[in-house]
Amino acid sequence: MPKQKKENTLKEFEEAIDKEKHKQYILQLYITGATRKSSRAIENLREFCEEHLKGRYRLEVIDIYQHPELAESEQVIVAPTLIKKLPLPLRKFIGDLSETEKILKGFNIKVVEKGTDGRKSKSGTGRMARRKE
Repeated sequence: MPKQKKENTLKEFEEAIDKEKHKQYILQLYITGATRKSSRAIENLREFCEEHLKGRYRLEVIDIYQHPELAESEQVIVAPTLIKKLPLPLRKFIGDLSETEKILKGFNIKVVEKGTDGRKSKSGTGRMARRKE
């Protein structure tokens, strides 16, 4: 491959990575009052967002007892329910959001960790890389 083409390809790749780093996530969490399950969902989601989306998300927590019209307009029939509005595609998650792997998959986020020897490891958490669709 000619040197100029390699440089252009690398530049395009770096620009795509930079664009992904700045992508904003718009999230809505529908809960039912101050129940234990609602509290766990809020706590689990905040931990997830701080670990995987730090500085790149907007979270709106909506109590369906106080705003039933919002739940109805989004067709939320079970709580807690998380709706990932952006980036597209829209995704819905039901439950206390304790299954991090399912949320990562639904957000299309792949976590890659480098071990102490510098090689990639599949276990645990580490830096985030987007999965190619």
